[in-house]
Amino acid sequence: MSAQHAPNQNHLLAAIPEEVFDRLSHHLELVAMPLGEVLYESGGKLHHVYFPTTSIVSLHYVMENGASAEIAGVGNEGVVGISLFMGGDTTPSRATVQTAGHGYRLKERLMMEEFNRAGPMMRLMLRYTQALITQMSQTAVCNRHHSMEQQMCRWLLSTLDRLPSNELVMTQELIASMLGVRREGITETAGELQRTGLISYRRGHITVLNRAGLESRACECYNVVKKEFRRLLKEA
Repeated sequence: MSAQHAPNQNHLLAAIPEEVFDRLSHHLELVAMPLGEVLYESGGKLHHVYFPTTSIVSLHYVMENGASAEIAGVGNEGVVGISLFMGGDTTPSRATVQTAGHGYRLKERLMMEEFNRAGPMMRLMLRYTQALITQMSQTAVCNRHHSMEQQMCRWLLSTLDRLPSNELVMTQELIASMLGVRREGITETAGELQRTGLISYRRGHITVLNRAGLESRACECYNVVKKEFRRLLKEA
């Protein structure tokens, strides 16, 4: 493990008891996760679980006509590949790197061996899965009932929580893909947020200038998901 990268940058790995971490640490593989890399495709067999540290992974549901929308995001708070320990080898979603960075991966066999000990790792993964289900459910409700501005503010804040700075490398096309909306709507919404001094947008870079302002315009969904993650994982 290098000084620049360490497993405890991922909150779940940091929460694992020492004796469990000692069993797994030599098997955790540091991997680069470049923008756009597909970790697994819809219906594909999973061979690893991924613990992002400085990257963010988007879970997308892909329709038959090719259209897609984000159903959840996973950053340094979580793990990608819950289907492995929830009883299936595949998942109907696609996992794509949304923000480039690094993470650690663990082979399927090793993850299942630890999970099946029915100890701290199992309890931690199940609590995380419940929090992830909350995020997915709230995203579905948000996309149906809240305005484009509310959705974008919620999404920006959630992304910001997983990054060390207030700057996001993100194009409007990518945000539109995440939210499952037309790019024109994102352009209009981003322009309004910029005019009111909440963000600065330039050549694929979004800088949040006023976080409190974003929070005031975001819908309730942001805080619902954040509180549920804290509730379920605070004793991890």
